[in-house]
Amino acid sequence: MLIDYHTHHERCGHAVGKLEEYIQQGIAIGLQQIGVSDHMPLLHVNPDEYYPEMAMPMDELPRYVEEAFSLKDKYKGRIDVRVGLEGDYIEGSEEQIETIVNAYPWDYVIGSVHFLGTWDITDFRQTHGWEGRDPMQVYEQYYDAVIKAANTGFYDYIGHIDVIKRFGFKPAGDVTHLENAALEAVRLNDLAIELNASGLRHACAEMFPGKRMLDYARKLDIPITIGSDAHQPARLAEYLDQARARLKEAGFTQLATFERRIRTMVDF
Repeated sequence: MLIDYHTHHERCGHAVGKLEEYIQQGIAIGLQQIGVSDHMPLLHVNPDEYYPEMAMPMDELPRYVEEAFSLKDKYKGRIDVRVGLEGDYIEGSEEQIETIVNAYPWDYVIGSVHFLGTWDITDFRQTHGWEGRDPMQVYEQYYDAVIKAANTGFYDYIGHIDVIKRFGFKPAGDVTHLENAALEAVRLNDLAIELNASGLRHACAEMFPGKRMLDYARKLDIPITIGSDAHQPARLAEYLDQARARLKEAGFTQLATFERRIRTMVDF
């Protein structure tokens, strides 16, 4: 089973390619399922005053859903299109997030933490945010947000669970207890995680999660799915051969797939 559940498209502002181009690329490379999962609109900052090209405008959200489901029907029998959303967890905006999650018939919703307050820790333009901060305190704040996201009940799986390491900033001390607590919250809430291969092209030079976290997820019997986090059609399924090999090495034999918020495990 060849799948890719984490993709972004031109509507989000920092990706290129139309939805249909991703689906056509998925067919060309032999995917059986492709998940479309653009970013939720910004809720807690003013898009007109914040960094540009962060997420789709709120008025684009219904258009995204309409187009995605239209393409799901159009390509039925050639590739299974699963319609998702990367629904950022933002502490203090839970009511607005829940409204968006409940407003549409998603196949799945990814719970990802990008923001600590108004600081997007995944944006290369905002790495100066680390200046003057204690890295351990940043990691503590980040993993606390991941745990809170897992506890909301809004999401089907947690995305790039250790993305805090993306730009190579790490505390001097051990963060195993923080990582483990996040995975234990995922398990407690019967969620899945993803093995997001995109970390291989960033400063951290490893997937999300890394080997130790992935092995602990296997020990906890946490379901897992897989994604490239492609931001252009040519990167669809990038590094996923390595990701599948890593999963098998860790002892995983199945991948989580989603339709209408129902999780189904398939062999890979």
